[in-house]
Amino acid sequence: VQLQASGGGLVQPGGSLRLSCAASGFTLDYYAIGWFRQAPGKEREGVSCISSSDGSTYYADSVKGRFTISRDNAKNTVYLQMNSLKPEDTAVYYCAATDRSILFPLIKYEYDYWGQGTLVTVSS
Repeated sequence: VQLQASGGGLVQPGGSLRLSCAASGFTLDYYAIGWFRQAPGKEREGVSCISSSDGSTYYADSVKGRFTISRDNAKNTVYLQMNSLKPEDTAVYYCAATDRSILFPLIKYEYDYWGQGTLVTVSS
């Protein structure tokens, strides 16, 4: 089971990025997928989740209305579209997966598999 996160980079405030989380060794549509981020000196925090069952989505309050999570089962990939980016969105972003039923979609301990991070820097 491997997850590969990509798509990070440097963007100006107000700009957009799309992160990708590609899976290998398993079929993503049977897994809940979460996006997390960790800024320097801070705890890893949940950003968004898409469920495996009905495709329900969840967002942290700080990103609601700006970020959109989606999955493409044909490509075995989950995306995080990030719009109206702010400097406080700067962090390393990670994707994670679990095939268990989860109660708290934005809590990192719910997830079993993690990809390496991709750095997002929002700065002018």
